[in-house]
Amino acid sequence: MTQTKPTDICQVRCFNQDLVNQANEALPGEDLLVEAQVLFSALADRSRLKILYALSEGTELCVCDVASLLEMKIATASHHLRKLRDLQILKYRNDGKLAYYSLKDQRVAEILHHALNQLVE
Repeated sequence: MTQTKPTDICQVRCFNQDLVNQANEALPGEDLLVEAQVLFSALADRSRLKILYALSEGTELCVCDVASLLEMKIATASHHLRKLRDLQILKYRNDGKLAYYSLKDQRVAEILHHALNQLVE
């Protein structure tokens, strides 16, 4: 059986040092890339997207509110909220027996709205 070589890869090893250097200089710093990776990993889950969108207008929701909004168990909602808090995207406060969550940084809402608007256009 004859195998054909893929056409979507280079058939010889070479590279343009000037272009590689130019691209390397344009790369953001590692710290910024880590922050972006954390944010985009949080945005990669539909339930967390919904939570972030619900909180994007400066709203503060308790765990029970989020569970009701997403039509899921409180434990599942709590898991998603804890994940977002651990990623330092959400902040929370306790008020008696209730735990309220809100966005830690409004730029997350701006990024989310921008991304969704780009998909609509």
